Amino acid sequence: MRELLIATRNEKKKKELKILLNGIDVRILTLRNFNGLPPILEDGKNFKENAIKKAVTSARLTGKFTLADDSGLEVSALGNKPGIYSARFAGRYANDSKNNLKLLKLLKGVPLKKRRARFVCNIAIADKTGLIAATQGSCGGLIGFEIKGTHGFGYDPLFIIPKYNKTFAQLGPDIKNRMSHRFKALRRAKKIILRYFQRTP
Repeated sequence: MRELLIATRNEKKKKELKILLNGIDVRILTLRNFNGLPPILEDGKNFKENAIKKAVTSARLTGKFTLADDSGLEVSALGNKPGIYSARFAGRYANDSKNNLKLLKLLKGVPLKKRRARFVCNIAIADKTGLIAATQGSCGGLIGFEIKGTHGFGYDPLFIIPKYNKTFAQLGPDIKNRMSHRFKALRRAKKIILRYFQRTP
């Protein structure tokens, strides 16, 4: 069976990507399947640079066909922060709860109509010879005033989809996975993956 390395140690992200990759006959691996791999410093200036670095570096170190994503939240009222620092917004050892609480604190007193935000996802695909392609997707919404919902991860409990007036964490994976930033980026990436498998023995 074909193998695809997802360049992450985040089990929640792996689960979401695995669902979105449904339909491709492939064994999914993550960085947890490989011992002794050095951490990859995400020092790019944007999501695309970070995704490419993770994909190319992981493919080179493991020899595996690799998909990497870098994604995060951009809030208009905060000058598009936290951006590439979304995962460590509240500090190097931050978790989802601390990041969400910091975001709420910074937006205290800001009315809903000025709490516009978007999730952005860049996906890069590489093999041991280098970068193959990169894709992007985004999803717009609003930042709520309190944490709501139990599904998903990251900023999902604060990210309101105006069409439903509910957060991603309230809507759950069935709806989120049909409209999310990651879904849009991966929909384009799946076509690239399938073409690669067709031409590679």
